[in-house]
Amino acid sequence: MQSETVPLLQNGQHARSQPPPSGTRSLQPQASPRLQVQRSQPVHILAVRRLQEEGEQFRTSSLPAIPNPFPELCGPGSPPLLTRGSLPPSQAAAKQDVKIFSEDGTSKVVEILADMTARDLCQLLVYRSHCVDDNSWTLVEHHPHLGLERYLEDHELVVQVESTLASDSKFLFRKNYAKYEFFKNPTNFFPEQMVTWCQQPNGGHNQLLQNFLNCSSCPEIQGFLHVKDLGKKSWRKLYVCLRRSGLYCSTKGVSKEPRHLQLLAGLEDSSIFSLIAGRKQYCAPTDYGFCIKPNKVRSETKELRLLCAEDEQGRTCWMTACRLLKYGMLLYQNYRIPPQRKPLLPSFSTPVRSVSENSLVAMDFSGQTGRVIENPAEAQSAALEEGHAWRKRSTRMNILSSQSPLQPSTLSTVIHRTQHWFHGHISREESHRIIKQQGLVDGLFLLRDSQSNPKAFVLTLCHHQKIKNFQILPCEDDGQIYFSLDDGNTKFSDLIQLVDFYQLNKGVLPCKLRHHCIRVAL
Repeated sequence: MQSETVPLLQNGQHARSQPPPSGTRSLQPQASPRLQVQRSQPVHILAVRRLQEEGEQFRTSSLPAIPNPFPELCGPGSPPLLTRGSLPPSQAAAKQDVKIFSEDGTSKVVEILADMTARDLCQLLVYRSHCVDDNSWTLVEHHPHLGLERYLEDHELVVQVESTLASDSKFLFRKNYAKYEFFKNPTNFFPEQMVTWCQQPNGGHNQLLQNFLNCSSCPEIQGFLHVKDLGKKSWRKLYVCLRRSGLYCSTKGVSKEPRHLQLLAGLEDSSIFSLIAGRKQYCAPTDYGFCIKPNKVRSETKELRLLCAEDEQGRTCWMTACRLLKYGMLLYQNYRIPPQRKPLLPSFSTPVRSVSENSLVAMDFSGQTGRVIENPAEAQSAALEEGHAWRKRSTRMNILSSQSPLQPSTLSTVIHRTQHWFHGHISREESHRIIKQQGLVDGLFLLRDSQSNPKAFVLTLCHHQKIKNFQILPCEDDGQIYFSLDDGNTKFSDLIQLVDFYQLNKGVLPCKLRHHCIRVAL
């Protein structure tokens, strides 16, 4: 009977002798009992390196050789462990703390991932601050020492932008309703006299944005701008044209021949900023200044390309064109993606709906089922009837509560102070500054106390990139105080009813109230 032992060589390997030919008897001597090793006995195992060297010749040829993905870490001169700085910054630090400031001066430190975009951080701040997420929140890169600020694009990485900030620069959390307004109303942003094409588009203004986003087209913005000389305090008025390759000025009148064009600044490695106090800090000729700042510049002003337009529409046109020519389709993707990304981020979504984004229509609930009032005359009549019903309800409440010692009738004079659109005792200049910061779009508004009349209020409204003020005066009717915008023709018992009415009806205003300015404490 054949033994179940396995003969071993001195090096611990199995004996690899060839089997004897068929029909012949093996002449190999029987292994002695001392060399027979039982399976239950321990076997001496060689060092790992020796086994690897001897096992190279027995590797199966059918398996492909797997290349080493990190050859630089296995060389004789390389350290066995990763040292500090051996990986890119985005991979070495997975998380980083970022400090965000709000408009009222409060701040919050947020721990973010290295690949978090500005849009993702805004959604996180909206979720933690319990705000309404209507895709208009933005991060602002603020440089107080340079007098510059800009809105970060939604796709920009916050950590990369923070690495270029100076010590006193910071991020602000702010509304910007005009972030993508040019996709909705392009003709308001690009006047015909300022836009030229190498080939005239067939669709007119309908293809205006398509030509900007198409890399093969050659859009060009042209016009006069005040240009500040580098390293000097002087300003010159020059004829300037903006192309995909950069911003150029003409050295001979309005000529655009290549020999007369001089490069002022490029767009690839630069960012577009608006001037905060251009007249005071840079002696700017107008209040509508903007700047092309190279990304490598932190606190120096010598390399800043400072420019000034004649009005707000001109500045908006130049800055919007710079954004479109630099980012192209990325801006359109940022504009279209947020509504599609909400289901993917349920933890950042809020159940509150924004009134500014809803489609507000007149409804009739007098019957068993509600219906949409499509006739404008009928809608106006229903709005007037609703206004009268408000006054009747408020009058009944005041009569019933007139005997109360707490005097609840005074609630109508202070209830508006709980609303986000009421900004209290601020000046006209401050209200205009807030409107400009949060976007010059039609229907952007806020309410404040009047400086000339302590019993009145002021509605500050933006229309066609111009800011207008409307005084809200108190009026008395049957012993009851009402508020009116049109000399008492339409009366409201409190400012909340007034705002609700003009969000549905234009009335005496140039447009409906669409968006309200808001400040959030982080």
